[in-house]
Amino acid sequence: FFFDRFLPKMQDEEYLIRYRIPHLIDELLLDMVKDRPEDVIQYFMDWLAKKKGIRKFIVGGNWKCNGSKAMITSLCTDLNKGESVAGKNVEVVIGCPYLYGEFTRKALRSDWGVAFQNCWTGKGGAFTGEISAEMIKDMGNEWVILGHSERRSLPQLKETDETVAVKCKYAIDQGLKVMFCCGELLSEREAGKTMEVNERQCAALNAKLSKADWANVVIAYEPVWAIGTGKVATPEQAQEVHKNLRAWLAKTVSQDVAMTIRIIYGGSVSAANCDELAKQPDIDGFLVGGASMKPDFLKVVNAYKIKEAK
Repeated sequence: FFFDRFLPKMQDEEYLIRYRIPHLIDELLLDMVKDRPEDVIQYFMDWLAKKKGIRKFIVGGNWKCNGSKAMITSLCTDLNKGESVAGKNVEVVIGCPYLYGEFTRKALRSDWGVAFQNCWTGKGGAFTGEISAEMIKDMGNEWVILGHSERRSLPQLKETDETVAVKCKYAIDQGLKVMFCCGELLSEREAGKTMEVNERQCAALNAKLSKADWANVVIAYEPVWAIGTGKVATPEQAQEVHKNLRAWLAKTVSQDVAMTIRIIYGGSVSAANCDELAKQPDIDGFLVGGASMKPDFLKVVNAYKIKEAK
């Protein structure tokens, strides 16, 4: 009653998020409900996300090492038929292979963005085969996907938590936005280490970032055992990890970062399961692999309407 009656009257949203809500929690609400403070904080997050549109739904497509000019032309023709998302509470970004970046940008609808799937740890130079954050920015793109499990786990690559964190920090410093991927192996989930692994990966990133840097990060939780396998975490399993990551951020970084950061789910997301996943309060979108190379990727994008209606 208190939240819905009085908070909507506060006009300065940034002040509300960054100062007033944390003070209300600390000074008033926790005294009122000392037996269950986590429920109050969760209510705040859910209420503010819905009423103020703080966490804009975001859907990323990851084409990985796939594609050709013919395939991209055909796919973009289909994707461009979908309704415009301009001015809607959703953002769409397609991660294409480097070579097809400019080609994809020209073929793809203007209300969707283009991302790259990796970048170097620092400024360009004598690093054969790499691309720098400055190059991505120079080509007019704003997004980069970093820390994907394939780059962390493929034996030819084996990127460490430290390497991923350094890449993220440098990319952000150059004005890019980062989709930061984290997730556990099946053996780690079965050993009860799901949150230990995800918190470790996020802690490495947090060690490099300032609090302000987090505004340019989207966390993509991708359980490795569900990527490209056809296995999908149940909506409840995904929600549990997302909720726990948000709680970790509130404790480790700040309450306002936890409240505003978008945490998206990846792992065999498709047109068939996206709606049920989108109903979960802490799932703010998706990072989609194979299904992003099909025309019904548009249905995954439209899952934002489920979130709005909830």
